[in-house]
Amino acid sequence: MLSINLRSVRDCPAAAYPDPMRISVSADERVGVADEVVRLLREAGHELITRGALAESERDDWAWASEAAARDVAQGRADQAIVCCWTGTGASIAANKVDGIRAALCGDAATADGARRWNDANVLALSLRSTSAALLREILDAWFAAAPSTEADDRANIDHLARIESTDNP
Repeated sequence: MLSINLRSVRDCPAAAYPDPMRISVSADERVGVADEVVRLLREAGHELITRGALAESERDDWAWASEAAARDVAQGRADQAIVCCWTGTGASIAANKVDGIRAALCGDAATADGARRWNDANVLALSLRSTSAALLREILDAWFAAAPSTEADDRANIDHLARIESTDNP
């Protein structure tokens, strides 16, 4: 059974996140936790690239916004991305179409921890509909606290994903 040592939301301010990174953040609407994601990441000192509805002049549809954020990661403009849409599913699907991206739709902290640890996920997908502000903090805490596994079998799975990707895109 997975055990995560999560700190209390009130005891773990966003400033406790790890060293600042460059993070691309997209949303197709400015509803739910869309603005809260941006606020928490900025508060933690991360440099942000905003996409979709979070940017002034970009197309805000989920497929376009999520693709733009994922390409920021794939092309080295961002270390990670967070993509959001109403359910999070479309954002995850769009991001995963970009070579080199491993996007994970996370609705809880345990899933976020596992996605980073075992899947070396580099894009976090969130639902604007079902993610509360308190749950958002727990998910972000787990996501940023987890590091990719160095275990041979876990690395073999990630390497296999890369081979699948290169086989499908000659």
